[in-house]
Amino acid sequence: MDLKALQNGSDFRGIAVSTEEYTANLTVEQVKKIGIGMLHWLIDQKGLKDKFESGVLKIGIGHDSRITAGELKQALVDSFTTHQVQVLDFGLATTPAMFMATQFPQYDCDAAIMITASHLPYYFNGLKLFTKSGGAEKADITYIADHADKELPESTGTVVRKDILADYAADMAVKIKKGMKTEADKPLAGFRIIVDAGNGAGGFFAEKVLGALGADTTGSQFLEPDGTFPNHIPNPDNKEAMDSIRQAVLDNQADLGVIFDTDVDRSAVVDRTGEVINRNNLIAVLATIVLEEYPGSSIVTNSPTSSHLKAFIEEKGGKQVRYISGYRNVINKMIELNQQGIETPLAIETSGHAAFKENYDLDDGAYVIAKLLMLLPRLKEEGKTVSDLILSLKQPVEVQEVRFKILAEQVRKYGEQVIADMAEFAEKTPGLSVDPENDEGIRVDAAEHYGSGWYLLRMSLHEPLLVLQVENDEAGKNQVVFETLQGFFESYDLLDKTKLEDVLK
Repeated sequence: MDLKALQNGSDFRGIAVSTEEYTANLTVEQVKKIGIGMLHWLIDQKGLKDKFESGVLKIGIGHDSRITAGELKQALVDSFTTHQVQVLDFGLATTPAMFMATQFPQYDCDAAIMITASHLPYYFNGLKLFTKSGGAEKADITYIADHADKELPESTGTVVRKDILADYAADMAVKIKKGMKTEADKPLAGFRIIVDAGNGAGGFFAEKVLGALGADTTGSQFLEPDGTFPNHIPNPDNKEAMDSIRQAVLDNQADLGVIFDTDVDRSAVVDRTGEVINRNNLIAVLATIVLEEYPGSSIVTNSPTSSHLKAFIEEKGGKQVRYISGYRNVINKMIELNQQGIETPLAIETSGHAAFKENYDLDDGAYVIAKLLMLLPRLKEEGKTVSDLILSLKQPVEVQEVRFKILAEQVRKYGEQVIADMAEFAEKTPGLSVDPENDEGIRVDAAEHYGSGWYLLRMSLHEPLLVLQVENDEAGKNQVVFETLQGFFESYDLLDKTKLEDVLK
């Protein structure tokens, strides 16, 4: 099997457990090959040839709670120790912690691997790769796949077991106290803050960060790692998951509820009133924080954000840069803008991936929570909640999404033609106008008899789909938009329009 079939943008991902519907393609043998390809990448592309040849190349490996983590980790260990690599086996870890394995001097890893497939079902797994300079890019994954079958000289390496989560948590606690500008040993004493880890890798946060800072974490749920994810999908972008943490906050009269995805590179919160703060709301809260710290700065988001969010950021004196979906894309755009001298402290997707310039440009769900925790004492003194920070953020009345499966052989070419045709259609249709501030697909503002709203048509990142997102501030007007767009989509025989038909019933 061609390893490129396992490429998922800037990481590897596949089926690790065969089911009735799927056959495993991310196998032990495939992962061993990826390990070899990674060594070629480190030697050829990252300038680590001398370290490899002298037997001092050091690679850290960690994993989330998935049921296939152990066997895939062992495959990597076998691959590396057969080629004189020093392996640090971190066991249960988080994606951000594995990057920090390359930064913490006590580990000083040349590279690190996180075995995870984020929030996907239990039968998936994958590999995220880091070096000291940051996460792997799409081109790096391609290089690794292309070099996975090229032999390397064999020699014996070593493997040592380490626990990085304790060090990562201690470092996070120090950062939180610094952000609070306090010398107090227990600055969160008097706060009840509960954690929902979704049975992923984030359970440590309750005891090792919140508890260490004095918070009462009674009522925290699903902290125990369980790769079958028996309670809910560990995903801060999932309604069921957010309903679960919301109810826990209300039941326990907590000051704050924190929820992580499986590998803790995404997070969201619920405040004491039960207000859910994810997606546009989370972007607005974090924008409020960074615009206070860096007035007039820019914030990079992905494209499917509310028009009200743009107005909110501009009212705070900032600028929103809507960019291509994909967490590496928005992070790289932030890095690019900063290199150009444009102050850009934050890059964030509606999915919850958020990276701060001050934190290695790393999408770190725990650091997002840390930034919010830094505010809690001040908010308490002022008698406010986290959601009070975004009271002026207007919420759309209607939000809907429709996905069209592309049946054409040349998926991207067909989808991009539909998008191009949509631009011409919108410009000719009274009440619709193309928004020029858009880097992905086509974004159209809707007015007059279409109410007050917008829609975005874009290609899916990883699936053969066109995604249509529609929002409106007037009840019932999304339906008017869909009815008009139905006429547009009628002529495209290689689009599966079933989902649109369901909306129009």
